[in-house]
Amino acid sequence: MNYAAFPRFSLPLLAVTLSAFLSGCGGKDENTGANHGGAHKHEHRAPHGGTAIVLGKEAFHLELVRTAEAGLLTCYILDGHMESFIRIPAPHLSIETTVSNQTQTLELLPVANAATGEKSGDTSQFEARAAWLKTTTNFTGKVLGITIKGTTFTDVNFRFPEGNE
Repeated sequence: MNYAAFPRFSLPLLAVTLSAFLSGCGGKDENTGANHGGAHKHEHRAPHGGTAIVLGKEAFHLELVRTAEAGLLTCYILDGHMESFIRIPAPHLSIETTVSNQTQTLELLPVANAATGEKSGDTSQFEARAAWLKTTTNFTGKVLGITIKGTTFTDVNFRFPEGNE
């Protein structure tokens, strides 16, 4: 190769660019779970500003959103990157909660949405109401079971509002 054709600054710039490209950002490979080094933490942003709960090795996520005034807990089912909603046919979702050493089960029911065409039996949104949700900001929970695209996840523990990541 005739290097005289390149301006002097091009070769060092090319070397730095190639080095950065080949080194990547590090962290875990989402498909294999292999660690490729790097010091930063892999995280996702919940689209509604809620609590992220990872299912499996980031196969899917749940997002829990508490609306204090209404005593409402909304659960959205999302893909592994928290970018797309995943509809499921479940008649309800059960979450066991512990507040002040008292354990109770919330039954979240499917929510229909005419704008998206979601309906009971084919939705990505579930809700439950409970008076204690109006005043309780922190609790522990366990998703008792959920099946998404043929994969079942059971006894998934989390802390609200921290999540489980």
